[in-house]
Amino acid sequence: MYVGVLSVVTGWSVYFWSWRLLVYGGGLALGFHLFVVLYEEPRLARQFGELYERYGRAVHRWVPGRPYEL
Repeated sequence: MYVGVLSVVTGWSVYFWSWRLLVYGGGLALGFHLFVVLYEEPRLARQFGELYERYGRAVHRWVPGRPYEL
């Protein structure tokens, strides 16, 4: 969802030729990244332990990569 929201805001900034929307999107991206790194990932690591650690090593955070095996 985070990537989808950033894509929409980026699209709006291009469509409306608005640097302010682009700056807003950059702020959103920073906020999303900090939320994921500082809250979501530690919480999931506590909740799922080793399984989440293996998952985190196998996949990329923001951009999908090759299929993984747990």
